Amino acid sequence: MTEKTAFSGAGRYVLDEELAAIVNISMSLEMPLLLKGEPGTGKTMLAHAIAESLKMPLIVLNVKSSMKLVDALYQYDTLTRLNDSRFGDSSRDVSNIEEYIRMGKIGQAFVSDIRTVLLIDEIDKADTDFQDDMLDVLDQMEFDIIETDKSIRARHRPVIIITSNAKKDLSDPFLGRCNFHHIAFPDPKMMRKIIHVHFPTLDEDLLESAVQSFYILRDLDAVEKKPATRELINWLRALNADPDFSPKKLRKGEIPFLGVLFKKSGDYQRAAGFLNRRKRF
Repeated sequence: MTEKTAFSGAGRYVLDEELAAIVNISMSLEMPLLLKGEPGTGKTMLAHAIAESLKMPLIVLNVKSSMKLVDALYQYDTLTRLNDSRFGDSSRDVSNIEEYIRMGKIGQAFVSDIRTVLLIDEIDKADTDFQDDMLDVLDQMEFDIIETDKSIRARHRPVIIITSNAKKDLSDPFLGRCNFHHIAFPDPKMMRKIIHVHFPTLDEDLLESAVQSFYILRDLDAVEKKPATRELINWLRALNADPDFSPKKLRKGEIPFLGVLFKKSGDYQRAAGFLNRRKRF
């Protein structure tokens, strides 16, 4: 792999050395990279950062529980063909089925004239057959269009990033054909780096008070949806936008805009109750 195609981070994506290494070795070995981690750890944004850094188009396949593999490969638009044959007011040749074939996201990556980054997001939503059959296609870099008896072979092997929120186990054959990296939730030191990227001129007093308060709230027991990095960034935006806010409030346990951090009623109430009890002592 040449220096020109090596990934070392991009824009606002803060990258650690271990993650950069596994991205680059996956590209070198031409293997999909499977990323696991809780929501908000930057799995999806990594694919955006790779595309930005390497100046490649990004194609995103958002996996749904009801999705069939063929939908990710191509679609045959039978309805449009039927309407064209009935009304005859189209410039398309009804006898030519290829005019009614549209590439799905994997198909788009295969027929692209330049190399792409292919993000397959939340693969754990799909059933096992979808997962294993998809990797067969990605191994072979080829699939068949049944309606035209034609094979589509990839012009360039895409950089493949697959994400999972670990809500459902993936099959052993699937895991065996990917490189793997678990993106842990950022520790306070890494979080400060991330915040500095988004807020380069942020007051240090506010930064320290906000980070400390955030991790105290995030570690509360029985929280269903813990606040993630995006919630912290939005919370800092809200604090900055409030002309009456002072970091002293955070140090006193006064947490404004709690609803920016907690999006579920039960979590919000637990956090508010914790803060009320804390004020009494």
